[in-house]
Amino acid sequence: MNSSIPSDQTSRENIQAPFAARIIRENEPENLEFPFSSLNSAITPTEQFFIRSHFPVPKISPETYRLKVDGHIERPLEISYDDLLKMPSTRVTMTLECAGNSRIFLSPKVSGLQWELGAVSNAEWVGVSLSEVLNRVGVKPGTVDIILEGADSGEIKKEPNSPGKITYARSIPLAKAFEKEVILAYQMNGEPLPAAHGFPLRAIVPGWYGMASVKWVNRISVSSVPFRGYWQTLDYTYWETRNGLPIELLPVSEIEVKAEIARPGLHEVLPANSVYRMHGAAWTGESEIAKVEVSTDGGKIWSATQLLGASAKYAWRLWEFHWRTPAEPGRYTVMARATDARGRTQPMVRDAHRGGYVITHVQPILVEVRKVQGSASSESYNI
Repeated sequence: MNSSIPSDQTSRENIQAPFAARIIRENEPENLEFPFSSLNSAITPTEQFFIRSHFPVPKISPETYRLKVDGHIERPLEISYDDLLKMPSTRVTMTLECAGNSRIFLSPKVSGLQWELGAVSNAEWVGVSLSEVLNRVGVKPGTVDIILEGADSGEIKKEPNSPGKITYARSIPLAKAFEKEVILAYQMNGEPLPAAHGFPLRAIVPGWYGMASVKWVNRISVSSVPFRGYWQTLDYTYWETRNGLPIELLPVSEIEVKAEIARPGLHEVLPANSVYRMHGAAWTGESEIAKVEVSTDGGKIWSATQLLGASAKYAWRLWEFHWRTPAEPGRYTVMARATDARGRTQPMVRDAHRGGYVITHVQPILVEVRKVQGSASSESYNI
């Protein structure tokens, strides 16, 4: 008997190809990147979804977990995990992107995790609308911010150093907090949240960069004054400019329009005079993707791509373009750019005042076209 042939219990028909492994950017705390070149579905498998952590994953028991709500409210409240599951649920498909995604492409190099293309993923989330919780406690007039605090904590080692351990916390304005799609999620892609993604409860703030979607939420504080926490004023910030001058640091918030190319990858070798399927994804913040264009000549000529699937606010849109590669071997620069329904188009030039965040300018991908002996010119690749 040939030992290389699987038994009936593990027949080839039942063996699924393994997911491409996530890319390690940091071991502890765990920061893992989605291998963007493996993009092949609108929903990112949970096993590939990128992970961004500032501190180690806290250990939380669902039996003893309590969500505390306090501050500028009529009725302070504590809610158990079981009670949250019994509340009316809301489902939202949302693309989550780290505000530092694509940082590796910046020159000169800036500090922070050196994400390439994959600090972004798309999932289906189920949870309780934050507005449902706020309505139960009675938000008082004059409220400005809703502060979301996680159970994860640690010390900040870079200047200015924290005075001991601090917890991760971010705020969102009152109007945003009352949008139905802003939820306290307990489910991801049809399963309970994994620990690394915020079990038992995490915020999902559609249209905003990932730093607002606080994981392991155990406290919500309603505030009548603007929140001035570390990740609101010292980190995840950018310079606002007026008349060309930087005026003040503002917190990063809404996602800006962006398209990324999954394939071809940087320095990928392509066969000459053949049809190659370029593909990727595009996303934006409080809007929807209207079009994605590609250039295969370094930005001189742009061509429309085919948008795939149905458009959905807050979720990325997959796209594809079948490129007849040049007959002449050589190096070629391909690019992609997106435009959303508000008419905002991805910029060609980087705004230096964004520091190490909001990296949305068009990324050139250099590829090499070679002649392949014995291949038919009509052959298609990467389909």
